[in-house]
Amino acid sequence: MTSEHQSPKSESTLPNTLPNEKIIPATTSEDETVIDGVDPVYAAKARVLNRAIQDIGMGKYQWQLFFVIGFGWAQDNLWPIVTSLILTPINNEFHPSHAPLLTLSQNIGLLAGAIFWGFGCDIFGRKWGFNLTLGVTSVFGMLASSSPNFAAIGVFAALWSFGVGGNLPVDSAIFLEFLPQSHQYLLTILSVFWAFAQLLASLIAWPILGNLTCQQTDTDCTRSKNMGWRYFVITMGGLALVMFFIRFFVFHIYESPKYFMGKGRDEDAVRIVHEVARRNGKESSLTIEDLRSCETLSGNPQENSIDHKQDSNAKKAIRRKLEQVNGKHIRSLFATKKLAFSTSMIMVVWAFIGLAFPLYNAFIPFTLATKGAEFGDSSTYITYRNACIIAVLGVPGAVLGGILVEVRWIGRKGTLSLSTLLTGIFIYGSTTAKNSNSLLAWNCMYSFFSNVMYAVLYAYTPEIFPTKDRGTGNALTATANRVFGIMAPLIAIFANLETAAPVYTSGALFIAAALVVLILPYESRGKASL
Repeated sequence: MTSEHQSPKSESTLPNTLPNEKIIPATTSEDETVIDGVDPVYAAKARVLNRAIQDIGMGKYQWQLFFVIGFGWAQDNLWPIVTSLILTPINNEFHPSHAPLLTLSQNIGLLAGAIFWGFGCDIFGRKWGFNLTLGVTSVFGMLASSSPNFAAIGVFAALWSFGVGGNLPVDSAIFLEFLPQSHQYLLTILSVFWAFAQLLASLIAWPILGNLTCQQTDTDCTRSKNMGWRYFVITMGGLALVMFFIRFFVFHIYESPKYFMGKGRDEDAVRIVHEVARRNGKESSLTIEDLRSCETLSGNPQENSIDHKQDSNAKKAIRRKLEQVNGKHIRSLFATKKLAFSTSMIMVVWAFIGLAFPLYNAFIPFTLATKGAEFGDSSTYITYRNACIIAVLGVPGAVLGGILVEVRWIGRKGTLSLSTLLTGIFIYGSTTAKNSNSLLAWNCMYSFFSNVMYAVLYAYTPEIFPTKDRGTGNALTATANRVFGIMAPLIAIFANLETAAPVYTSGALFIAAALVVLILPYESRGKASL
């Protein structure tokens, strides 16, 4: 929860405002403003904590947190890349009837992880989810190297993805709850970690998978000849273990003060704020009385003494989270024609991209290898060298996305639509490649613009939802994305990866998503992120 505004008073008088903006009368103070659907005591205490964090400012603790939060962003992209990089050698060794089932297992694990960790962090706390997601990923990632058959690696892919799926829901929550409002743009900058992870995975895969796996043309690919993918998975699991070690033993993460406040532990919430201030070399004026004074919001003294004092306990915290999946908050996102249209269209964008991205990106190394065989240069070394070059272009793409969104004449919508359109166009261009170098060039441009697209999408989406319904809005878009992501390997199975059909489908979906972005009713550039 950030700055507190209400829904638009009139769409006709405020045609270009966000759905969570309203001109608040001068007679209404911030503390008197209550968000519909959120307990007023909880909302008032959240505002007190927000102001306390803003007063502390961006300091040593938040910058350290930014770095370790980057681990989660990196893991979110690294492991799907791992799956795509090992798909070819696994296919060569085990000869499964449907190789894309490995990607299906991964996507099922990602969906389950997002649901479990996303809801769980409001029940057992952010701190444990923050640490355990990396632990789960590292353990099952390393165990995957022992897989004796295709079914086993599929199971391990689902299990490591269960940990990966919780990174963004948990990490974004705990980061925002310690982040001053003045530095919320750092959530967008985190996309650099996401892009760098692809580069890192490709750099490591290049020597290991490039030299220690079977060639695409090998007819007898045994385990001893194909150990590279096993070494690679162990290395990636070990890297996740190092990140887990840094988070758990080196960096001391404080539990979110809002989590403690939601459990009715106001003293602990105040203590954490003072601990953060101390680590930043500052002092905080927050007191327990500041939070307790919020319990006098109701005009009924009896309710103040009993009911409202219980509004911040564990039962209420769980109830608030469960409310995100009931019809009340969903209906709020469709309360007006304009808001309903916006919600529906952004879900469509996430769904299209959720299908298009894995349909193409997950099978790039496979495509590079099979096309290389056709072009006469199908060595695994060249395949993974090219994958590394493609990944390099993703890092500046994420940075460019963060810059363009603040340019007046293009903004969020323009940057998102243009980058998505160019992503689809360059995917189509790859089908015209006559040799490996031209195919590499098309894929480099695809990687660049797809990273611009994601950098903007992660920032724009939460900005266009009303504060009180943002959790539900993010859940709806994430669900659309993951469900359609599960469909990607199924389509790949029936479409045949050795043809251009999945490529054409992916390109068409990106172009369609770009057109949908143009008709979204809200532009959030220059407006407060609420």
